[in-house]
Amino acid sequence: MKKQPVIFNSLSQLHKAMGQPAPSHPLISIMNYGEARFDPKDFEQGIILNFYKISFKTSFSGKLKYGQGYYDFEEGGMSFIAPGQLLKMQEEEANYEGMTLHIHPDFLRSYSIIASIKQYGFFGYSAAEALYLSEKEKATILSIYAFIQEELNERIDKFSQDVIIAQIELLLNYANRFYDRQFLTRKAVNNDILVRLEEQLEQYFNEDKSLNQGLPTVNSVAENLNVTPRYLSDLLRNLVGLNTQQFIHERVIEKAKEYLAKEKLTIAEIAYHLGFEHPQSFNKLFKSKTTLSPSAYKRSLLN
Repeated sequence: MKKQPVIFNSLSQLHKAMGQPAPSHPLISIMNYGEARFDPKDFEQGIILNFYKISFKTSFSGKLKYGQGYYDFEEGGMSFIAPGQLLKMQEEEANYEGMTLHIHPDFLRSYSIIASIKQYGFFGYSAAEALYLSEKEKATILSIYAFIQEELNERIDKFSQDVIIAQIELLLNYANRFYDRQFLTRKAVNNDILVRLEEQLEQYFNEDKSLNQGLPTVNSVAENLNVTPRYLSDLLRNLVGLNTQQFIHERVIEKAKEYLAKEKLTIAEIAYHLGFEHPQSFNKLFKSKTTLSPSAYKRSLLN
């Protein structure tokens, strides 16, 4: 029988599986993975954590697999895992060092962060989209880990949860800022993704794939670029001010204008060529982007 992923519902279960002492708080802990002791063969089919995992990896000798992609963490970085995601670790991938913050959703339940944490897009990124930190940024992040660890070790009282929640929010806000910086400093790499996206969409329409497969989807273009949908949208917002869906629609409208200017196709035929099931949907999108209906746009070209 094929082995199933190992599911961890509590921090205590994870600490025990990693050969670590029980957490001092049942709903939040920091683990030094350099001290973890476990047999990677026990997790060949991966693990699913039903809590948040925010990792600061200072060294990583192997590779971590998310879905079909691998990412080499040799230079260190941060990764963010939301509850329910599948994480695969093979034997050669298990040896890394760094601090990992585990947060059970119940720890956040009575605070506004339980809703706002879902807005942080990097919990939807893959390991290949990890956050690289400068030395100064590393010091900032490590100081927050140290503060939380001290709070857990020294003074769990009626104020502890408020104090720790504030530190978690600070950590997430810094990560947001640092990711924004990373989008800017890695512009060359990101521009390459943009160029490949442009080429992918151009090929998609030129080869009439849209006629049989429909409009390109956010998930399909992201998968072809080997990035996660959320990362691609955040990247595009930083580069061109549009999310992926908006970017695809812009290219659809450009292609529609080409058809309207050159082809002797009816409006309905153009809609089907672009991947719309119904011409009305095409008309609505076109007008929302140009203020003109497709037929009105076509007439304007004759004036």
